Amino acid sequence: MEIKLYNALTRRKEIFEPADQDVTKVYACGPTVYNTVSIGNFRTFLFSDLLVRTLEYNGQSVRYVMNITDVGHLVSDGDDGEDKLEVGAAREGKTAWEVAQEYTDQFLLDADRLHLRRPDELPRATDHIEEQINMIQELEKKGFTYATSDGIYFDTSKLDNYGELAGQKVEDKEEGARVEVNKEKKNASDFALWKFSPSDEKRQMEWESPWGIGFPGWHIECTAMSTKYLGNLYDIHTGGMDLKMVHHPNEIAQSEGALGTTEARFWMHAEFLQVDGGKMSKSLGNAYNVDDFIEKGIDPLAFRYLTLTAHYRSHLNFTWASLEAAQSALKKLRMIVREWDTPAIGCADYERRFEGAVNDDLDTPQAVAIVWELVHDATQQTSAKAQSLLKFDAVLGLGLLDYIARQLIVPEEVQKLVDERAVARDTKDWEEGDRLRDEAKKLGYVIEDTPDGQRVTEE
Repeated sequence: MEIKLYNALTRRKEIFEPADQDVTKVYACGPTVYNTVSIGNFRTFLFSDLLVRTLEYNGQSVRYVMNITDVGHLVSDGDDGEDKLEVGAAREGKTAWEVAQEYTDQFLLDADRLHLRRPDELPRATDHIEEQINMIQELEKKGFTYATSDGIYFDTSKLDNYGELAGQKVEDKEEGARVEVNKEKKNASDFALWKFSPSDEKRQMEWESPWGIGFPGWHIECTAMSTKYLGNLYDIHTGGMDLKMVHHPNEIAQSEGALGTTEARFWMHAEFLQVDGGKMSKSLGNAYNVDDFIEKGIDPLAFRYLTLTAHYRSHLNFTWASLEAAQSALKKLRMIVREWDTPAIGCADYERRFEGAVNDDLDTPQAVAIVWELVHDATQQTSAKAQSLLKFDAVLGLGLLDYIARQLIVPEEVQKLVDERAVARDTKDWEEGDRLRDEAKKLGYVIEDTPDGQRVTEE
């Protein structure tokens, strides 16, 4: 079955086929590790994970690369301000290297909690300074650069199609540009390839270069590292919608200047995550992270389920109520599939429909609807439903293998509470029954009353 993906470069859905039938090459813009990664960023990473899983579901071998930005990302896209890693180091009283390692480790822990497939490569910007310098030299050789007092810049006027990805021409950017801090820039859209270290302060992260001591601009790392690991023109580049206007157009400009390609054939972006209908930001105190879920007793996979209920190209509004509803739906699904028989031959029609949904530009809301239709279809054997759902979960990533056809093993201390509660209810001691149910809940188990007696599920 063919796969259709929305390509931001052409602004339409296109049939996707890898350039090399042996391997599909995917690059994702990864985290800037100066702080704990927010759920807004994780929505984007979950989208990239979904894409990779869908390609693999279709039998493709995927080489997946995601960068770790541990230098060069300034607090502003306008090439001014401090490096975020330096800011993080000052904030926490640690070295920039320590901060980068701490939040890289935290990112990987949270990624595992959300069942993100580990990329085949996780290159760090600081490990690829030589590659970035080499690419800047190539751009310099081809006449795309110029020097100012604070760095080496890319001259965007040298490219007729600069900004095509964002739907803007250079002259449009000029007309709407704010007053630039750097008066030496030839064009408002020009961007730094290499920044010189300030003479009046000592940076923790700086390197020698042909132009002087300094550090790379944010954009050059992705072009240099993605093409190193995936080649000069690979299949798909992913990221968040926030990268579509500046970072990704600058990546394309660098690639066109140095290599004569658009870097990737398909460019794909996940829409923003909103919080309570508005913007998410640290200044508003609503830039939640995975630890916030755990502190509230919510399974991180409930957030993964929540993201599946909205198409990646549509806004997703996060509220604690919506997350709790997602957790309830996930718990219900787990409870139902525990009762199923061991997986056998699947339900071909459902599998065909599910594949059609995810292959239509990753239509997960439709895919989730098909899952629940399958679950509630009484005409299908549970063993067949189990087999199909396991296949679906290779894409959905909800970890259902741990639940399908696996009866819940209730710990002895919880079973004791269940038995005591049965006695309390037989003697109509409702207060004691409620107390015992609350004790079980503290241990992570829910006792429910059904027509067939008490039922125990995990909270």
